[in-house]
Amino acid sequence: MEAQEEKEAQVAAWLKKIFGDHAIPQYEVNPRTTEILHHLAERNRVRDRDVYLVIEDLKQKASEYESEAKHLQDLLMESVNFSPANLSGTGSRYLNALVDSAVALETKDTSLASFIPAVNDLTSDLFRTKSKNEEIKLELAKLEKNLTATLVLEKCLREDLKKAELHLSTERAKVDNRLQNMNFLKAKSEEFRCGIRAAEEQLSARGLDASLSHQSLVALSEKLAELKQQTIPLKKKLESYLDLMPNPSLAQVKIEEAKRELDIIEAELTKKVDMMEL
Repeated sequence: MEAQEEKEAQVAAWLKKIFGDHAIPQYEVNPRTTEILHHLAERNRVRDRDVYLVIEDLKQKASEYESEAKHLQDLLMESVNFSPANLSGTGSRYLNALVDSAVALETKDTSLASFIPAVNDLTSDLFRTKSKNEEIKLELAKLEKNLTATLVLEKCLREDLKKAELHLSTERAKVDNRLQNMNFLKAKSEEFRCGIRAAEEQLSARGLDASLSHQSLVALSEKLAELKQQTIPLKKKLESYLDLMPNPSLAQVKIEEAKRELDIIEAELTKKVDMMEL
């Protein structure tokens, strides 16, 4: 509990320091908000400390640079009795250009021994940059070539896609037409089925013999064809009897039997044919 109260006190002090004379915005004081604000206060304190150290380091370096500049200026005055204030306008421009060059080349001084390696390094960087630029140009040319091929391929694909869409549209129209025809045929088939069912019900109500239905007639037609096939060997058998040297009594008996059997078949056949014609 004491730790929580201590955090709240630290947060309040930090907010007062941040807002100064301005009013601190209202906020809900609870463990979560206190923890978040305490974390922000700690980070702010660490950042302020780091910034203070950087500022102090820069101040120290500036002081060192000023001392070194004063020392060099005093040394220059003592050795050659020369001061930058005594330079002409042209000399001041040259001196400033020399200083700017040293700063740009990041040399430790303005001596020739410092300038030559710096210029050599800059020249090497220039050659490396030019070489890198050539590589980039080659890579760019390759990319442009690939891009051209890609655009051509994209154009071909778009044309193929249009053709495919046109073909698909045509096929879809054909399928729709076939579906319509199929639906029409289904409707007609159902209509015929209903008509046949109604006709069968009417015929059944009128006492039509079931043997005269279409299926029965088809069965009778098949039976008739079968009976015709059965009469063929009988006729051949009868013809073989007619070719024999007759025993008048026996031959007459066989002929009569064959005639009766043939008459029975022909009568049945005639009956079936008459029924089919009806």
